[in-house]
Amino acid sequence: MSERKNIVFLTGTRADFGKLRPLIETLDTSEEFDFSLFVTGMHTSYKYGYTVNEVFKALDEDKLSQGPHSVYTYINHSNGEPMEQVLANTIMGLSRYVAQYAPDLIVVHGDRVEALAGAIVGALQNIYVAHIEGGERSGTVDELIRHAVTKLSHIHFVANDEAAQRLKQLGEKEEAVYVIGSPDIDIMLSPNLPAFNEAQERYDIPFEHYGILLYHPVTTSLQETEQTAKSLVNAVLADDHNYIIIYPNNDKGAEAIFREYRRVEGNERFRVYPSLRFPYFLSMLNHSDFILGNSSAGVREAPVYGVPSINVGSRQNNRFCANSIIDVESWDGDTIADAIQTALKMPRGKPSYYFGEGNSAENFLKTIKQEKLWQTPKQKQFMDLDIHSLMCQAVGQANKQAQQNIACLWND
Repeated sequence: MSERKNIVFLTGTRADFGKLRPLIETLDTSEEFDFSLFVTGMHTSYKYGYTVNEVFKALDEDKLSQGPHSVYTYINHSNGEPMEQVLANTIMGLSRYVAQYAPDLIVVHGDRVEALAGAIVGALQNIYVAHIEGGERSGTVDELIRHAVTKLSHIHFVANDEAAQRLKQLGEKEEAVYVIGSPDIDIMLSPNLPAFNEAQERYDIPFEHYGILLYHPVTTSLQETEQTAKSLVNAVLADDHNYIIIYPNNDKGAEAIFREYRRVEGNERFRVYPSLRFPYFLSMLNHSDFILGNSSAGVREAPVYGVPSINVGSRQNNRFCANSIIDVESWDGDTIADAIQTALKMPRGKPSYYFGEGNSAENFLKTIKQEKLWQTPKQKQFMDLDIHSLMCQAVGQANKQAQQNIACLWND
């Protein structure tokens, strides 16, 4: 590259910053890039722990070497604002920011409205947009957002070949899709992950054995959110196990979950946290007996450690199925209680590297240094698939899905 490139990372949640952090760290090792962070969303909410401070702490811990980096904090919501308004607010703030910063690339992650805002701003201002972890599926409005971000993005860094193939079905050019693995696997397999006793001390956790409860709203079915939250709390109160409960994200329906969590207040078997720093969360996950709820951590991160996970409801429909995952469709508390007992009897599964092998940041840096990436056309064209290719892809995906279904049935 002939000149230094300016890159903006957009982060709106504790989860996406945890995944972006390895990519930010690796850019700091190169003299070819400057970067900044646009920090918004749940990071700016005191209810969720004001994790802007955790972003600053993480950057300080990484001992970034290239001098001061811009970290811009933007409040894009107040509690209870609808997602479409949060989207509009984020577009407004980011648009003004990039007009001053003039980045060469905006990096967004996943399927939140902040990522959609970043992709919209980049597309309309003729700035490259790179999307991390496109091409995946889920069971709620998140999937619609993820695919919309894909269509607005110019460059795609995906976790695996299945995701890459799905992007081609969406009409993306093959040469704009790069399989690098999921960046969170880099942190999960890092020898520098905090020891469990450090996590215990930091968060005042007295338990040696516990489950993790992490349940998010199902934005397309608020009835499911309310009924499942009630059933989950009924099940864990009837159980005699210890639990670490982490707040849901701030989507519509979160208040119904908070109402149910109030029922565990004062119970010595429970510890409730607005947010946990991602490396410490991973340490706790690795040490846990199981994870319960509908978080993507149950279908992405838990299988890497072989930790049993109980996936409740529809939020993670159509996502990866490992032998360590117990799917519970029923909202009935007794069914959830039975799944908890099953999980407690399960041995640790074999590690799954379906989403990466811990070298995502290395692959990202190697790719982003390539001149051809910076020659990607900003004027996108939809790439049609010929009928023969489409049929072959459909058969291949059907075979993969059948293998996953067999594996899940075998696990049951």
